[in-house]
Amino acid sequence: MAKLVFGMNQSLDGYVDHMAMQVGPTLFRHWIEHVRDLAGSVYGRRMYEVMRYWDEDSPEWNAEQREFAAAWRRQPKWVVSRSLKSVGPNATLVADDIEAVIGGLKTRLAGEIAVSGPELARSLTDLGLVDEYRLYFHPVVLGRGKPFFAGPRPPLRLAASDRIGEDVIRLTYVPA
Repeated sequence: MAKLVFGMNQSLDGYVDHMAMQVGPTLFRHWIEHVRDLAGSVYGRRMYEVMRYWDEDSPEWNAEQREFAAAWRRQPKWVVSRSLKSVGPNATLVADDIEAVIGGLKTRLAGEIAVSGPELARSLTDLGLVDEYRLYFHPVVLGRGKPFFAGPRPPLRLAASDRIGEDVIRLTYVPA
């Protein structure tokens, strides 16, 4: 049985904004290995559109960026959206019955399935499907933006804490 994990980089005041976070070499290596080891990922529409950046090679990428792109392209992706009509390579559009589809993935697959996008994570949390939350805190205060928790924070219990690189702390929580 797979475990559904919602994890994202965020500011100290709880906002997610991929453009505002500096990802150093240690954290980027962490994300490469994380993505490489996933059974798959579930995306909301907006986060999927951000990640589509990795679908096409860019001449200015370095070796690590090419490695991340290859890992991202290899993994199966499920995109939850009612507005999209199609998705890219190695992706499946999920427009209806999210609980049955994502619950079925958890039953059918082994390993970790990443959840990407705060709104999607809220929906999956409301359905009782998220097994773990990983908060990657960066030493940045944004004061505004999209919050990591798109709704009321569910009751959680701290399961682990660790440092990644020089300035990122990852807190891992499970439902209480």
